[in-house]
Amino acid sequence: MDPLMSPVLELSASQLVSNVAAVRTHIAPSALMLAMKDDAYGHGVDWVLEALRDDAELTRFGSYDIDTGTRIRARRADARVFAWATSTADEVVRGLEAGIDLGVGSREYLDLVIAAARQTGLVARVHLKIDTGLHRSGVRPEDWHGVVAAAVEAEHAGLLRVVGVWSHLAEASDAEDDEAAAEFRRAVDELRRQGLDPHDLHLTASAASWWRPELRGTVSRIGAFCYGIRSAEGPEVPGIRPVATLRARVTDVHADSVEIGIGALHGLPSILTGATVGTPEGPRKATAIRQARTAVESWRGAAVGDAVNVFGPGGQGEGDATGLAERIDTVGEEIVTRLTSAVKRVATR
Repeated sequence: MDPLMSPVLELSASQLVSNVAAVRTHIAPSALMLAMKDDAYGHGVDWVLEALRDDAELTRFGSYDIDTGTRIRARRADARVFAWATSTADEVVRGLEAGIDLGVGSREYLDLVIAAARQTGLVARVHLKIDTGLHRSGVRPEDWHGVVAAAVEAEHAGLLRVVGVWSHLAEASDAEDDEAAAEFRRAVDELRRQGLDPHDLHLTASAASWWRPELRGTVSRIGAFCYGIRSAEGPEVPGIRPVATLRARVTDVHADSVEIGIGALHGLPSILTGATVGTPEGPRKATAIRQARTAVESWRGAAVGDAVNVFGPGGQGEGDATGLAERIDTVGEEIVTRLTSAVKRVATR
């Protein structure tokens, strides 16, 4: 395909800056940890760091994995970076050498981190994870006392510091989240009974951080809302707009349809047939999503090279990635992170 006809994900740096500022103001005094998993939700770690280079208040990042964490630390030496994926021994050593905080959700991983600290002579900074009911990893409540005791022993030996406690919320209902928060508080109380007093307490991600202020800890891990991705079936978030806009161009014109240069091989789910795209003559439905092309209902005067808006502000298609996601019972993050490298990322102000 002609590179000029390839689909483009336009990324607005000014909108990212605005979103981050709005989120930070809303959740204060809880500190913002900007989540950067999945290559910054498909926006690109390097692009995000460049766009936010002048934001001196943003000093905390959630990298998910250690490799992403080291990329962030290379660009932002002043940053606190939290990597919560369970990693290999070699990865943990690299993480300690880079000064990355590690999320620890099992006794086995705690032992591995302690061994790496002993090997390197470095003090591991760890955030212990309690399973509050989501079962996405984390120490089970009945095992928490013993894991905390092992961490206390390692801290007294100078091998680690427990700087945080964290968990995930299911966000299925307020009642379930309230129960999870109570379990979280019990876990923190147990640490304090054993003589630890971690400062970083983080339970909430985007939606709960925004809509449930009573559940916020000293830190809030937020990714989606900073990128302008609202929750599926959730309301618009005041002051937050999408950072990304997905555009494609007309590649062929037929009697009753046009083809645009984006398809399943670009990461557009084929089951999104029927979704609305914005054209120069208004919204039209996608009638078939093939490997490299999508067929769209035609319009008067359609011509090869015409731009269409697949999602994002300023067009007549879906206003955001979540609008597409809701059609197939998923979340906006999945739509953006599925987009492959065949979709060119273009920075805008």
